[in-house]
Amino acid sequence: MAEDVVVVTGGSRGIGAAAARRLASTGATVLLTYVSSAGRADEVVAEIVGQGGKAVALRADVGTEDDCLRIFAEADRIGRLRGLVNNAGVVDLACRVTDMSFERLRRIFDINVLGSIVCAREAVRRMSTAHGGDGGSIVNLSSASAKLGSPDQYVDYAAAKGAIDTFTVGLAKEVAGEGIRVNAVRPGIIDTEIHSSGGDPDRAARMAADLPMRRAGTAEECAEAIAWLMSDAASYTTGAILDVSGGRSILP
Repeated sequence: MAEDVVVVTGGSRGIGAAAARRLASTGATVLLTYVSSAGRADEVVAEIVGQGGKAVALRADVGTEDDCLRIFAEADRIGRLRGLVNNAGVVDLACRVTDMSFERLRRIFDINVLGSIVCAREAVRRMSTAHGGDGGSIVNLSSASAKLGSPDQYVDYAAAKGAIDTFTVGLAKEVAGEGIRVNAVRPGIIDTEIHSSGGDPDRAARMAADLPMRRAGTAEECAEAIAWLMSDAASYTTGAILDVSGGRSILP
């Protein structure tokens, strides 16, 4: 019998790594991708295998179509695709829109939006009952910034995540009758390394006291939400965007 495969893009650290570990505990083989953190990806795989799970790491940049295609060719080699977590994403240094270069904007949208859409396209081609598949689940990673806008910081990133919200709803409706559920998790301030990528490594700790729950969230808390949306327990849930933000996304 073919192995059930779940693809987790950007699975070498942060929310992606936590999701890979959590989903491996369900018995699926996790194919996690990374771009530059080969050592970290290998550590996640080793941890999963050490706990009796199955995982494979693959270097792939979802900002390019060729690499997206390679991801799913590898998934085909392993077994039968049953799920996709569109987690890979990037942020850039905080700045105003007037200071954003075209190169920055291209990178933000290539990875955060186009990569997610192309990966979802490939997943649907394999999982849709209209294409001979057995169904499955897609979970996209949004951000509370999609609702807040992130002025003077990352308006481009917020806009990209807003696109993910819209894409989630549209694709969910498109494939609801084909055995595929499409949902999203919308994290708030989560204590991961993405803040360092934005040039502010202490951002989560600094903002914690101002959040409604008075603390930052963890990658594992996001992973639990992802795992639920991927599971049969959420069998009648599609087109949903689940806030995991400690209340931050409802602030003005």
